[in-house]
Amino acid sequence: MEIKQGIGVSPGVVIANAVVLDAEEYRIQHKYVSADETAGELQRLTRGFEASLTEVDMLRDTMARQLGRDIAAIFDFHHNILSQNRLRDEISALITTNNYSAAYATRDICHGYQQRFLQMEDLLLRERVRDIRDIERRLLRHLSGHGGEDLYELAGSKILIAHDLTPSQSAHLAQTRVAGVAMDAGGLTSHTAIVVRSMGIPAVMGLNNISQVALEDDTVILDGTKGLVIVRPNEDMLAEYRVEEKRMQDLASDLITLRDKPAVTQDGVEVTLLSNIEFPYESKTSLDKGAQGIGLYRTEFLYLRSEEEPTEDEHYQAYHAVIKSMGDKPVTIRTLDLGADKYTKSQSREPERNPFLGLRSIRYCLQNLEPFKVQLRAILRASVEGDVRIMFPLISGLMELRQAKMALGDAMEDLEEKDIPFRRDIPIGIMVETPAAALQIRELMREVSFVSIGTNDLIQYTLAVDRGNERVAPLYTASHPSVLRTLRDIIRKADHAKVPCSLCGEMAGEPMYTLLLLGLGLRIFSMAPSDVPEIKKVIRVTTISQAVRVAGRVLRFDTDRQVSNYLRDQTRKISPELL
Repeated sequence: MEIKQGIGVSPGVVIANAVVLDAEEYRIQHKYVSADETAGELQRLTRGFEASLTEVDMLRDTMARQLGRDIAAIFDFHHNILSQNRLRDEISALITTNNYSAAYATRDICHGYQQRFLQMEDLLLRERVRDIRDIERRLLRHLSGHGGEDLYELAGSKILIAHDLTPSQSAHLAQTRVAGVAMDAGGLTSHTAIVVRSMGIPAVMGLNNISQVALEDDTVILDGTKGLVIVRPNEDMLAEYRVEEKRMQDLASDLITLRDKPAVTQDGVEVTLLSNIEFPYESKTSLDKGAQGIGLYRTEFLYLRSEEEPTEDEHYQAYHAVIKSMGDKPVTIRTLDLGADKYTKSQSREPERNPFLGLRSIRYCLQNLEPFKVQLRAILRASVEGDVRIMFPLISGLMELRQAKMALGDAMEDLEEKDIPFRRDIPIGIMVETPAAALQIRELMREVSFVSIGTNDLIQYTLAVDRGNERVAPLYTASHPSVLRTLRDIIRKADHAKVPCSLCGEMAGEPMYTLLLLGLGLRIFSMAPSDVPEIKKVIRVTTISQAVRVAGRVLRFDTDRQVSNYLRDQTRKISPELL
């Protein structure tokens, strides 16, 4: 039995068998083979080396013709490793002596080489670890007979174990029967975390090496509430967690009874609970969980699922499906937020050095106006079918906002020329995700109909902590006093200006923060659909006067630990079952 502590990014407990994707997305299906199968594995290894060597030589020749022999020499190291016998002999020995599968033996030996290179003092030699990883990936691809693991092929209810998932792979999770997700990398607000939370799948991230610890079909306990993953649990641990699994299922059943009840505090203050969605089918889940509308409709999935940019009609059909499903309830569509941790396949070929501070979100849109206007025209066409709003992400100043509004004006003119109906007075809002926007919020609010606080990015930019980096994950916290004071100021100024203000970051869906946010004056929460019942539960058992007292106490604390401990204690007093 091995117990791994990580970051619980989606609550819940699940017990299931593991399906393991290795660090380069190749699934190692078997660790051991029978003695009779070792000869076949050795033959497969030989074919894998031959195919990889042929591929490397072709790449080297092509690059030599296109860019010159000096550039093509980067593949000389790959050629030498694959053509000489040392690596192949070491892998073959593991197959023969340990009855390892060819793929597992390859991964084991290559990981050993990587560790040795990483320990070398010479910087140039340490950099060779990238080459070893590339060689390993190439060999595993040929040994498996295809590219990365197709998540559609996962059969049965499994816990997916991986180093990391790309956004496009995350998007495929909804079409699988995955019961839980555990990953080496990632944090609370990584793209995969947001997807699994929206699906209500328990998940733990930042586990460092879970993809190497767990083997295919191992029994795994995943506790997304505590951030624990237990591989090959003993009988006592299994019995304990089967009781916990049943308790969590009973709690979920109890919470769903709140679906049609209002989110009203005990002293009569009404709160609006909206949902964040990524895919059109989630609108039904939102209604099932009791959401009063869509506060954040992320639209990047249209770009991540294909090499081709989506057409205006593809945009329109996706928006139309959600608007129709939600009836007369509001739907806030966020314009494209590519970059950072969400790249199209063409973008990923030229990665930025510091993508979270690079060409992302509204910056990307303003430098790519034609596809931006394609999306805006589609939203405008859909605006006549329901209560639709447009929200621009990552605004950092008035000029960006005005340029975005000019692009919207151009899109309106395009539709007018074709006599296509749209709502000219469509409400326009912004996401407050940067300290710059928070500091200039008064001026920004004069030019919009509403604002929504995106705490996922606002926290990382305020604290200078990469929210997708598991190495600094403990530093990323919504409890930091500077973050809380920033939220207080934004909510106060919005209330003074009579501009509707919501909070749509993951913080909105964490019960621990509900009292605090109510006490700060927030009255519109937007969260993953699965979180709506829990937040409604907290709201219905508290009073605003109690929440104001909690917020006042919290704002006097000096450290995030004091804040978190106090908020947990206060939440346990009114809803102990949620924590």
